[in-house]
Amino acid sequence: MKRICSIYKSPRKNEMYLYVERSEALKKVPEALLVAFGAPIHAFDLVLSPERKLAREDIAQVLENLEKQGYHLQMPPGEDEYIQHLPQELLCRNDPI
Repeated sequence: MKRICSIYKSPRKNEMYLYVERSEALKKVPEALLVAFGAPIHAFDLVLSPERKLAREDIAQVLENLEKQGYHLQMPPGEDEYIQHLPQELLCRNDPI
């Protein structure tokens, strides 16, 4: 099942995206979600299919949400995903200054 999707980014929360079917636009997105999301900014359109890979989302879940509720909300990554390994000398600061 292929879907032509429009992806919108949130002006309020960095890396938060809303996937909707292009033909439906934002019609099926609940008003409360749109208020929390902020005025959607169109980022791009994309053809989604089960074979396609997405960087941070499970394509099966995105397609299921589009089918069942008419939209998919991609949340920003958690803080743990931003943590980078520090050099060893920064981790062992027990030596005298």
